[in-house]
Amino acid sequence: MPLKHTDFEAAIVDLDGTMIDTVGDFEVALSRALADLGWPPVSRAFISRTVGKGSEHLLSRTLAEVGAPADLYEAAWDRYQHHYLAINGQHSAVFPGVPEGLQALLDRGLRLACLTNKPTAFAHPLLASKGLGGYFSHAFGGDAFARKKPDPLPLLKTCEALGSDPSRTLMIGDSSNDAAAARAAGCPVVLMSYGYNHGEPVAAAGADAVLDRLDDLPALLRSRA
Repeated sequence: MPLKHTDFEAAIVDLDGTMIDTVGDFEVALSRALADLGWPPVSRAFISRTVGKGSEHLLSRTLAEVGAPADLYEAAWDRYQHHYLAINGQHSAVFPGVPEGLQALLDRGLRLACLTNKPTAFAHPLLASKGLGGYFSHAFGGDAFARKKPDPLPLLKTCEALGSDPSRTLMIGDSSNDAAAARAAGCPVVLMSYGYNHGEPVAAAGADAVLDRLDDLPALLRSRA
């Protein structure tokens, strides 16, 4: 599917690994939650290859990684939420070119929504603290719909909210999760090269294009118009 700017009505943008490098937040919140329960921390590398499928998945995998019993999940989730909300955004940074890229898309008339597998209670404050909330008419967390990416349902529901046709709504993400959801929903998809793709090369995820910076996207759209 060619990436022609004149085809697009809207764009859906992922959060972790696409707009903001949040591994530091995950690392601090997880280590504090594990320490509360008497377990050692996990490595930053483990977190980088595990994030992207929702906090529930990350926490379950983390407990397995340290050898903790699965029935510790509820207690761990409580401590994780407590610590994450306390430090949300303090150990993360917006990737270069993100504000400029978002503004350029708005200037071209696209309606924007943020769609993440991150819980809504984490996502909204993070967007606000990094000055990104104002770019989006909608922001949906992983608990906003019955299923998460890579299921297409969240993208289809977000397109409904935006009032856009999926074929004219660009998904911007960083992983095979985003690519699979976009393909199933009928959305074209661009992935960022620097994100969290479960330890796999992002070029193999099947996107229409892979970019090094979000503010490279307007030039790509112009070149294919």
